[in-house]
Amino acid sequence: MLAGGAARRLGGADKPGVRVGGRALLDRVLAACAGARTITVVADPRPTGRPVTWAREDPPGGGPVAALAAGLRHTTAEQVFVVSADLPFLAEPTVRRLLAALRSSGAEGVLLTDADGRDQPLVAVYRTQALRRELAALAGTAPTGGSTGGDGLSGLPLRRLTARLDLTRVQDPVASFDCDTWDDIATARARIREHGHVLDEWISAVKDELGIDLDVDTGVLLDLARDAAHGVARPAAPLTTFLVGYAAARAGGGPEAVAEASRRAAALALRWADEATEAKADAAPDATPEATPGVRPDAAPDATPGTGPDAG
Repeated sequence: MLAGGAARRLGGADKPGVRVGGRALLDRVLAACAGARTITVVADPRPTGRPVTWAREDPPGGGPVAALAAGLRHTTAEQVFVVSADLPFLAEPTVRRLLAALRSSGAEGVLLTDADGRDQPLVAVYRTQALRRELAALAGTAPTGGSTGGDGLSGLPLRRLTARLDLTRVQDPVASFDCDTWDDIATARARIREHGHVLDEWISAVKDELGIDLDVDTGVLLDLARDAAHGVARPAAPLTTFLVGYAAARAGGGPEAVAEASRRAAALALRWADEATEAKADAAPDATPEATPGVRPDAAPDATPGTGPDAG
């Protein structure tokens, strides 16, 4: 992962540390890479939500090609996922999709394209051998001195590397959205609060904050919360879901334990609601069509002057 850019369009701000949805951009991308065997971040070390290996190009700030070479020195994997640290909507399914596309093809890399069809070489999976081959070729042909470093790669644009590779492409305008400006940051922050995204974003943020790598059926939990709120009392919803989580943890954790605890609690909530309905029915007075409010059903009718049989 490359996280050492200068962020000039953000006024030199610490872009990997800028927060979207309460999480630093770097931590959001690290969460998307959670399935990787090892994660190497090319940048100066900083606190992160997940353990990583730190690397740095020499000299620092040498650009993406030099940073990529520095990161590759820390891996022996046959495929590497190369990603920048400014992608707020990158998620694990996209990473798995790219890996699957690479394995099923004979290409040397698979990269995302944005909504306009532009290549995003810093959201891509590459075959490590191909990268090493072309990095070595670039280092051998790069001029010495000037802005290049000792490896001959500093200052080289990334397109010099990707142009030499056999690549295939996958379009994903959401996952490829990167934050280069403050307007981009504002757009990302607004999007995660939209009705269709806010719940998933919040759950992901909480799991990341608490160090939980557990995928559960949120629909089951929401149904349970609804049943507890309607059948018992509104405060029962958050307390019940907390107790379900605690019970699932005691049972060993995992999606199955959460599902079983949720099922039992939901059944209890429905039984509770059924009893409340029955209790209301038992407490209701018998009524007949002729009954008048406030008058006993067996009371004699009132005599009204001028309507009795003797009226005349």
